[in-house]
Amino acid sequence: MSKYSVTLIPGDGIGPEVTEATRRVLEATGISFDWDYQLAGLIALEEKGDLLPEATLESVRKNKIGLKGPITTPIGTGFRSVNVGLRQELGLYANLRPAKTVKGVQAAFSDIDLVVVRENLEGMYSGVEFDTGTPEAAEVIEKINSLSKKKVDPTAAISIKMITEHNTRNIVKFAFEYARANNRKKVTIVHKANIMKFSEGLFLRIGQEVAAEYPDIESNDRIVDNMCMQLMQKPGEYDVLVMENLFGDVVSDLTAGMIGGLGVAPGGNIGFDGAVFEPIHGSAPSHAGKNEANPTAMILSGALMLRHLGEQEQAIRVEQAVADVIASGERVTYDLRADRDPAKAAGTSGMADAIIESMG
Repeated sequence: MSKYSVTLIPGDGIGPEVTEATRRVLEATGISFDWDYQLAGLIALEEKGDLLPEATLESVRKNKIGLKGPITTPIGTGFRSVNVGLRQELGLYANLRPAKTVKGVQAAFSDIDLVVVRENLEGMYSGVEFDTGTPEAAEVIEKINSLSKKKVDPTAAISIKMITEHNTRNIVKFAFEYARANNRKKVTIVHKANIMKFSEGLFLRIGQEVAAEYPDIESNDRIVDNMCMQLMQKPGEYDVLVMENLFGDVVSDLTAGMIGGLGVAPGGNIGFDGAVFEPIHGSAPSHAGKNEANPTAMILSGALMLRHLGEQEQAIRVEQAVADVIASGERVTYDLRADRDPAKAAGTSGMADAIIESMG
């Protein structure tokens, strides 16, 4: 069996606890890992003076695979999101967000199996912004007003939405290749081309060009607001959804809500030269150190990593064990219990023990 060198970023808040639970579960598969522990987030800021140290980035570049716990980004301090920085620095252009119902999780829907593929590097999250009242904003607004019939108020704050043919082609091809590799039947291109005719129009046009290269996979398109409504009314008609950054951020949280919340929703960020897998939920500092945090999303992100590594059989073992433990409703964290009773719940480590035992 192969041995994998993996950058392990515990994160902060509940991150170290759910990361340790995940490490134990992954090692219980029998796969051999060489874990390279690295820092990011508040703990990195305290110890290294940087939320995202260069050593952490270099480790992922070297190993080409990473597993990351949740990370706190200080609010109102001028620091940008560590998650966004990690994706942009490493070129992790595809955000993979599966949403699949797990029996025993309290959720609004009982039979969901969707995958959101989100473009990670551009759109509204490109980071090109100008604050209200600054000389830079005034210069940008003056230039826009000289070129556009639609005028911008001089007091406006400006964010630039960028959509490129190159990155659009990459993300839509990723969605179709994922669908083909995982025996998915349909890819839906999600957009707002009816209003943003140039940026979203480009996304839709390139998306349709790519779709034509995959005649074996059904494809269609939906306007994003209509897509949200249809997910609530007839989710069974959809399979893989691909979209730009901001829409992907919103729709992936919607699909996570459909299966019971971010606590059971895994995620992966994948590029041409590497990948980092992570749960999408926050670092929940108020729960840190109490051995009560739900490790499901982190463990399922680890299973997603196994799939990326080609270890399909072991990934299925992990996913099935998680499903079995949650379905039993006993040795799970309090938020997964039907009665929500902390006194009867397992801790983070106890739930990991149950999953390992279920794996045999």
